[in-house]
Amino acid sequence: MENKTLKTLSADEGLSRVDGRLKVTGRAKYSAEYNSVKGLTYAVMVGSTITKGTLKAVDTKKAENAPGVLAVLTYFNAPKVPGYQTDTPPPKGPLKIFYDDQIYFNGQPIALVVADTFERALFAASLVSGTYVKADHQTSLKNNLASGFAPNNSKDYIRGQEEGWKSAPITVEQEYIIPTEVHNPMELHAIIARWDAADKISVWDKTQGVKSTQRSIAQAFKLPPENVQVTSPFVGGAFGAALRTWPHEIAAVLASQVVKKPVKLVLSRADMFTSVGYRPHTWQKVGLGATADGKLVGISHQATGQTSVYENFTEGVVNISQLMYACPNVTTRYKVVSLNVNTPTPMRGPGEATGAYALECAMDELSYALNIDPIELRLRNYADTDPAGGKPYSSKYLNEAYKLGADWIGWTSRSQKPGAVVENGWLAGYGMGAGMFGAYRGSATVLARMTADGMLLLQTAVTDIGPGTGTAMATIASEVMGIPASRIQVTIGDSSLPPSPTQGGSSITSTVGSAVNDACKELKDKFTQLIGSNPPASINYTQVLKDHQLDKLEVTTTSKGGAEQGKYAMFSWSVHFIKVLVNPATGVVKIDKAVSVADCGHIVSHKTARSQIIGGTIMGIGMALTEEAVIDHRYGRLVNNNFADYHVPVQADIPQGEALFVNKPDPYINPIGAKGMGEIATIGVAAAVANAVYNATGKRVRDLPITPDKLI
Repeated sequence: MENKTLKTLSADEGLSRVDGRLKVTGRAKYSAEYNSVKGLTYAVMVGSTITKGTLKAVDTKKAENAPGVLAVLTYFNAPKVPGYQTDTPPPKGPLKIFYDDQIYFNGQPIALVVADTFERALFAASLVSGTYVKADHQTSLKNNLASGFAPNNSKDYIRGQEEGWKSAPITVEQEYIIPTEVHNPMELHAIIARWDAADKISVWDKTQGVKSTQRSIAQAFKLPPENVQVTSPFVGGAFGAALRTWPHEIAAVLASQVVKKPVKLVLSRADMFTSVGYRPHTWQKVGLGATADGKLVGISHQATGQTSVYENFTEGVVNISQLMYACPNVTTRYKVVSLNVNTPTPMRGPGEATGAYALECAMDELSYALNIDPIELRLRNYADTDPAGGKPYSSKYLNEAYKLGADWIGWTSRSQKPGAVVENGWLAGYGMGAGMFGAYRGSATVLARMTADGMLLLQTAVTDIGPGTGTAMATIASEVMGIPASRIQVTIGDSSLPPSPTQGGSSITSTVGSAVNDACKELKDKFTQLIGSNPPASINYTQVLKDHQLDKLEVTTTSKGGAEQGKYAMFSWSVHFIKVLVNPATGVVKIDKAVSVADCGHIVSHKTARSQIIGGTIMGIGMALTEEAVIDHRYGRLVNNNFADYHVPVQADIPQGEALFVNKPDPYINPIGAKGMGEIATIGVAAAVANAVYNATGKRVRDLPITPDKLI
C-alpha cells in the first residue's frame, strides 16, 4: 500500500484544537444544553432500594399529585417498547427498562418522573416508593469465585505445553485483584428526546456513536433509521461509558411519547455508578516460568471478572499474555461470575488494562527473582513476530520506546534493591509497565466540499468524545489540500451525515483520518482534471472554480482497509515509567515523575496526541492509587457513589508528566501511517505504579488501589 506520510508536527507548530475556543468560552453545546428546544420538560429516575427480588407495586399517587408533574412511568403503566415484545422469552442481554417486575440490582430504575421543571421532577421522584418481595442477593466477587463459568462457550487458550511454566527452573505465581472502577467523566450522561411525528424523533444525546444510537432507538421503537435524528457534536468524556444505548435513553424516548413533549433526562452522579457501566472487579492469577538467564519458558494467566445476572459481559483480560512476549508455552483461562450488579461495559483499555496490571507486575516480580533489570528481562523476551498467529507485525518499535522512556525518567538512578533509596526522608522507587492494543481500521465515509470562497467543508457522522478528532481531520486535510486549517470547517456528531463508526477501540484517526485523506485526494484530483495539462504544484481552488463558473466542487468518499489487514498483525504499543516517593511513616504515595511512550505510528496531531497520552496516564494512576467502587454486601448497595468518596486523581496528585512518541509511520495499516493511542495510554500504567512502590518500599501490593494502610 502506498504510504505518503504527513509531515511531522512538533508540539510547538502543531495545530491547536479546532473546537478549543468554543469549549473554553462555553459556546460548545453538550447534550443537556439544548434548552432552546420548545416545550422542554424534565425527567428524574427512581431506583430500586433492594438488590434482588420482585417489584409488586409502585406507589406514585403522591408524586402524580405534586405540582408540575406530567407523568410517572413504571412497569405497571408504561407503554410497551415495541422492539422489546417477542414471542419467546428474551435471552440474556441488556436491561430492558419497564419490561418486567424483576429486580436485578440495587438502583435499577423502577420509575421515571416527568415534570415541567427539574426541581419539581426531583421532588416528586422523592415521593415514589416501591413494594417488593425481597430475595437473597449476591454482590461479592470474592465470595463467589467458585461459581465462575466460561462465558459464551469460550474455551481455554493453550499454546505449546499446558501450564508449561511449571517446568521452568525459576517460577513465580501470584494473585492480583482490581476493584470495580467507574468511568466518571466530567459530563453527566444526558438526553433530550422529542417526537416530531408519530414515526419520527430527534434526540440530543451523549453518545460515542450517533449512528449506533440511531440504530438502537430505531430498533426499540420499530422506526426507519432515517426517521431517528441523533445529534451529539460535543461529548465531555466517556471512556467507553457511552458506547451503547442505555435504559435511561430508551426511558426518555418513551416518556416523550407519553407526555407528547420534549423530555430532558440528566443522570445524577449517583446514577452514573449504576446506569452506564464500569470496569469490572476482577481476580487474576499469573504464573511465569523462566530459565536462569531470563528466557520465558511459560506463562499462565487466569482471570475471573464480575458480570450481571441478566447479561454476560466479557473482555479480553487474558489476551495480553498470549501476545505480549515471545514464549513457547502459554495457557490462559477466563471466567465470569453472575452477580446482582448492573452490567459492566468497556472502560479505557478494556480487558488489556486489567490484564496488563497482572502480567506486568508478575514480570516485575520475575525480574527480582532472576536479579535482572526489568527492561532487560522484557528485551530478552521481545516478540519480533506475533506469538499467537505467527504473522509479521505491520510495525513495531517498542524496543525504541523502552529506551526513550528509560532515558527520560533517569532509569539508571534506580536501585535493584528495594527500599534502598531515600530522598529527603521519602523512600524513592522506579517502576515500569508495558502495554499493547489492537490497531484497527474500519470503514468511514467523508464528504469534502470546496466552495467558491476557498473554504473546505468536511462532514462525517463521527462523534468526538474529547481526543481531538476534528483537529486531526483538519490537520490531514490541510496537508493534503495545501491550505491553512483556518480555511477548513469540520462538521461531525450528526446521524444525518455520511456514516462513520462509533468512537472507541482507538480506531477513529486510522479510520476517519484515512477517509479524510482519501476524500481530499479525490477532490484535489477533480481540480487537477479541471485544470488540464501541467497543473501547478499549488492549486488556487477559488480561481479554478471561478474559471469554470462553479460555486463548489465536492466528493463523497468511502474508505476502508484491504487485504493488508489479513497479512499483518497490527498493534499499538506503549511503555510507562513512574518514579514514586513513599512516606515511610504514613504510607502516603506521591507520583514524582511520570512518562509514557507510545509506539503508534505517525503522529497526526501532536498537541492532541500528547493530551491523550497524559490523560490516559492520569487514569492509570487513579486505577493504581485511588479508585474503588465499594459495595456494602449486606445490602448490595454502593456506599461511595459520589466524588467526595470515590477518589479520582486531582491536580495535587499528578506531577508534570511527559508523553513521548516513537513517531514512525506504519507502512501497511492505512495511507496516513497512524495507529490508535487512546487505549495504550492507560494500559500498563497501574503496573508501573505498583512496581515503583515495591522498588521504593519492598512491599508488594497486589490488590488495588495501593492505599497508605497497605504500606504501613
